[in-house]
Amino acid sequence: MKRTTLFLLVATILIPSTTLGQTRGRRTPPPRSTATSLADKRTVGAGRVAEQIKTLTRFIYVLGGVAKGLEGVDDAARRNEASPAIMEQAKQNKVTVRTSIRKVREGLDQLESEFSSSMELRRYYTRLAGVASGAAAAEEQAANNQFDRAGRSLIDVVNRLTDVLLEMR
Repeated sequence: MKRTTLFLLVATILIPSTTLGQTRGRRTPPPRSTATSLADKRTVGAGRVAEQIKTLTRFIYVLGGVAKGLEGVDDAARRNEASPAIMEQAKQNKVTVRTSIRKVREGLDQLESEFSSSMELRRYYTRLAGVASGAAAAEEQAANNQFDRAGRSLIDVVNRLTDVLLEMR
């Protein structure tokens, strides 16, 4: 009986001391799986492609009206019916259009670069490759005052971007 009493006494002393030493454990979030990371990267990449599509479609919409106006001014200039002020405004508009197309091309270059350098997005790069060269063709056409053709080249770029977006679904 002495042994059991001694055992119970030691057990009652030791058990509470071990429970007092325990503190609340920190909850660390479970590590993100590579599948989640891939899905996140794909979502971000798809968002960037969608952003480019939106930008290009707005730009093409505006370009259509500007191109038509510039063609009208060029026709009037050939018939010597355009005033110098209108000619100067048309010249500034042409510079603005060319600059805007250059910025679009640079944005597409950056998008291609992001896709080619990201392991998660590289599989979509094959469809995306060349969109910047399509914008470069539009830039060259605009430099030659072929604004309508430049707009058509940009529509081809939008179509390719849309194909990439569909593949990323």
